[in-house]
Amino acid sequence: QGTMAEKILVTGGAGYIGSHCVLELVEAGYVPVVVDNFHNAIRGADALPESLRRVQQIVRQPIVFQELDITDEAALQELFSKHRFSAVMHFAGLKAVGESVQKPLEYYRVNLTGTIRLLETMKAHGVRNIVFSSSATVYGDPKYLPLDENHPVGGCTNPYGKSKYFIEEMIRDLCKAEGDWNAVLLRYFNPIGAHESGMIGEDPQGIPNNLMPYVAQVAVGRREFLSVFGNDYGTDDGTGVRDYIHVVDLAKGHIAALKKLKENCSCKIYNLGTGTGYSVLQMVRAMEKASGREIKYKITGRREGDVASCYANPALAERELGWKAAFGLDKMCEDLWRWQLQNPTGF
Repeated sequence: QGTMAEKILVTGGAGYIGSHCVLELVEAGYVPVVVDNFHNAIRGADALPESLRRVQQIVRQPIVFQELDITDEAALQELFSKHRFSAVMHFAGLKAVGESVQKPLEYYRVNLTGTIRLLETMKAHGVRNIVFSSSATVYGDPKYLPLDENHPVGGCTNPYGKSKYFIEEMIRDLCKAEGDWNAVLLRYFNPIGAHESGMIGEDPQGIPNNLMPYVAQVAVGRREFLSVFGNDYGTDDGTGVRDYIHVVDLAKGHIAALKKLKENCSCKIYNLGTGTGYSVLQMVRAMEKASGREIKYKITGRREGDVASCYANPALAERELGWKAAFGLDKMCEDLWRWQLQNPTGF
């Protein structure tokens, strides 16, 4: 090709969402350079994370990977000296809500100082474009639904959510101070599903923190039953309602965000969700349908920090990014089930 394809640094690119984005980057003609510290990734052959080894098989071309921790300043400096990045996609961070309540300092250390070092290194090397993985947790307890991007933020109920909120604020301040910086902050709702090949998907280590991997593990016989945390919320069936988005739709949102950076957009914030909320029991039924198996569950007490309902108004992303979630609940569950069946114990 005449022009060199753009190099995109992907931090935490061996994780669930990162690996699906790496795949979409390659499909869209970019060259991803992936770094990960294996905190939430399984080692495969050739010093590669197993998730990326499989991405290579799907796209039939090599993926550039380096083991690196984003809190390691010297390693970041060396990385940025070696490559010329046109933008950074920043996924790396700790992400379990419950664990963040138990280990706040670790969450602030990794998520905040890791991001500060990344931004400092970008600044030093003249890389001024970033797409950041934020979260709907920044909205805290919803004052109104659906949640749009103008909903107040910062009333977060846990250190994980606060760390995402603080990073958003840091990036906003940076874009205000430096006119040539561009950032797109993406507030994810609940990513589920897997690539339709069934070769990559979410592989939680230990007991899953999220509903759908747990449901899939029950369906495949790896766990006996699902604990449903609370059935006395003010929702249709009393169980918590969330906005679930197919991980491939989410990944395509990141490609749209990269294009937005090209417009010198300064700092933009978008919800990535479908706009539809489903209850826990609706999700259980949908997964029973996709798998053809009964999913046993028990009702137990509410979980600390859980809100009754949370779903997106995704209209802004559609208007400004030209992006819209294409896959519905059946497809999310079918793809999750294919991944789970083909990989009953994960990677």
